[in-house]
Amino acid sequence: MKPGLRQLLITGAAALSVVALHGALNRPAFAQPPAAAAPKVLDDGAGAKSGRFDNMHKTRFIEIFLAHPDAKTGKLAAECYNSMFTAKGIPASKDTAPQALVEGLDFARMKSDYSVGGASLNGPKVWLPDWTEIDMGVERDFNGIKASWVAQLNMGDNAGGVAESTPYKPMTIARKSGLGWNKGTTVLLLDDAEGNTWVMKGFQLGVKPQYIYEEFVAAGAANFKKLPPGWTFRIKTLDKDLIEVPVTGVATIMPDEFFNMYDKTGPGMSNYKP
Repeated sequence: MKPGLRQLLITGAAALSVVALHGALNRPAFAQPPAAAAPKVLDDGAGAKSGRFDNMHKTRFIEIFLAHPDAKTGKLAAECYNSMFTAKGIPASKDTAPQALVEGLDFARMKSDYSVGGASLNGPKVWLPDWTEIDMGVERDFNGIKASWVAQLNMGDNAGGVAESTPYKPMTIARKSGLGWNKGTTVLLLDDAEGNTWVMKGFQLGVKPQYIYEEFVAAGAANFKKLPPGWTFRIKTLDKDLIEVPVTGVATIMPDEFFNMYDKTGPGMSNYKP
């Protein structure tokens, strides 16, 4: 295992953290520090083009996050690259992130190559929607895994990164993509204390899986030990198509205690609340 991956695995939660941005070195007051190289990924979403992918349910994938300060706010933002959305489409194997290639990812080199403050892995995960329509930007190669720019994650004040996001705490991501679950598909849902319903979009495997999807579904609500008061988990077979498109171009997402990822449903996000 390469040093960069070993370092990131220490963070736990089966997902790897964005490395905190380095502070300026101490220098004499009269010295002028060299200008930092601009991140090479800032324009990866410019000119993004829409594409549609079908037959996606239970596709294995990863996301790579390349983090940098937002030019306008100074807060941490992360460009997101997804291995499912490439020119090759979904393979017959439904594996877009082979384990050996994932284990060979070098995050320290990514930071250097792209002049970013942090690089991290989300996943491997299992994608649960049946289809996606998504804007795709620049396609990059990460140790043989092709992945296209698909979104920019607003990290806010969370300099610790993706894996240090608090379970059951919502965050936003700029995303215009549409996705859907077909009638008859089984969905995993969380209902929060305020009456919102969240649908699981990505099931966490991690580099060293603790569960497989079928085992998690079979255990159901018994999996959850840290649900906030008033929250419940349920499984539903859809009696009609569930279609999600964030009306404002900003989606609200949330991790659970296993780093499974959910999208908020309801007005402004989906055609109905399941």
